[in-house]
Amino acid sequence: MSNRIVLNETSYHGRGAINEIASEAKARGFKKAFVCSDPDLIKFHVTDKVISVLKENGLDYEIYSDIKPNPTIENVLHGVETFEKSGADYIVAVGGGSSIDTAKAIGIIVKNPEFKDVRSLEGVAPTKNPCVPIIAVPSTAGTAAEVTINYVITDAQKMRKFVCVDVHDIPVVAIIDPDMMETMPKGLTAATGMDALTHAIEGYITKAAWEMTDMFHLEAIRLISKYLRGAVENTKEGRDGMALAQYIAGMGFSNVGLGIVHSMAHALGAVYDTPHGVANAILLPTIMAYNAPYTREKYREIARAMGVDGVDEMSQEEYRQAAVDAVRKLALDVGIPQDLKNIVKEKDLDFLATSAFNDACKPGNPRDTSVEEIKMLYQSLM
Repeated sequence: MSNRIVLNETSYHGRGAINEIASEAKARGFKKAFVCSDPDLIKFHVTDKVISVLKENGLDYEIYSDIKPNPTIENVLHGVETFEKSGADYIVAVGGGSSIDTAKAIGIIVKNPEFKDVRSLEGVAPTKNPCVPIIAVPSTAGTAAEVTINYVITDAQKMRKFVCVDVHDIPVVAIIDPDMMETMPKGLTAATGMDALTHAIEGYITKAAWEMTDMFHLEAIRLISKYLRGAVENTKEGRDGMALAQYIAGMGFSNVGLGIVHSMAHALGAVYDTPHGVANAILLPTIMAYNAPYTREKYREIARAMGVDGVDEMSQEEYRQAAVDAVRKLALDVGIPQDLKNIVKEKDLDFLATSAFNDACKPGNPRDTSVEEIKMLYQSLM
């Protein structure tokens, strides 16, 4: 058996890294950028930081902003049509997972038009060609979409999200610049940071985890535990630490998958438009407790990475509880809601549970589950 690792061709890290967009575009012979960015980032002039780099270096561009927080099939198809009319030859994706995921789907379909039915990309899609080259510039510290081979699209008609996994969609260049993240409000910083923690923990305990991805995930857990509170308070150290932490988590989980925290969060996002990071953060401690009997000694290392003292003297039951408690405490400290009472409606439980069970992230969960057990997990948080 072999284990595969897929990462960006190139990534740049640190303040001022966005200036490398120009050097990479010129070195690769790109002529015109299709800038994918959501309307709020344009409104609040975050995207302008990237546009300034393009302008200062005489690089042509066109902006595409028909992007929703949970991007839809319609956003993607409109983007494909707009790209094909634009004369662009590469994409610069600026934003969180929504912008980058939209860019990935557009880029894949442009180069693989036989997949123009966006639903046909669900799961592991057998595309033949790499997508339109993407330079990804995250404005949030959480999704790690800039380094993953995954993207998530919402089917509004069927009220479900679907996960697409494709080595051909990974951005050729990732620009991780904490300066792009400083305008994030506290709530978004907390939610995306907890999304990153969920990536790290689920990736660490997933069925496909192995030594190299364990290394990434444990370091990500350590950094997030150390820096997320500061990032929420907008400290320089917090922002810098979280920019790196979320990328490291992405290096891991992209290659080994996730679990039912993400499956259940995807269902909440599709039905209620719940912010993805918030959904993950609410679900994570409860699902950790559910999965605990199937994680061997891994919760001891999670607790250790989160700064819990004395884990080597604890029993298995104690260190597992300590890991869950440390995650719950971090979520509480950064202002994450603790239950689903104001989100989930009883009448939707069967649909939510079935949708989560059929989600592409479910098979990676360390504990095999059922529709009925997933429904009970939702109920326990209501």
